[in-house]
Amino acid sequence: MDLDQTEQRTATGSGISCRTTADGTVVTLWGEVDAALREAAGEVMALLAVHATGIPVVIEAKDVTFIDSSGIAFILQVYVLGQETGTPVSLRDPSEAVVEVLDMVGIGGRIPVVHESGEAS
Repeated sequence: MDLDQTEQRTATGSGISCRTTADGTVVTLWGEVDAALREAAGEVMALLAVHATGIPVVIEAKDVTFIDSSGIAFILQVYVLGQETGTPVSLRDPSEAVVEVLDMVGIGGRIPVVHESGEAS
């Protein structure tokens, strides 16, 4: 399966997609990111592992309305894969729901955050 064609949606309007751009790979999360998306998360992780090339990966999470431990685990797995392969990974405009849970579990600030305006934090 090609990175450009990976998209998983649920009946609730939540999902995970993965696409390549001129600047790298963009993984987009939206809606309720929880255990219902476990299969989609596994598919995206498998694709990222196969295509790990050092080209940046951006996790776009601005439209996440809810995230549980399985969603946070997915974000952390993408980040750790990046660390292991020398691939830069960042979060683009994470929603308050994502920031809150990352902070709650003690990893807020560990993954670089980029805002759409281009400023990093």
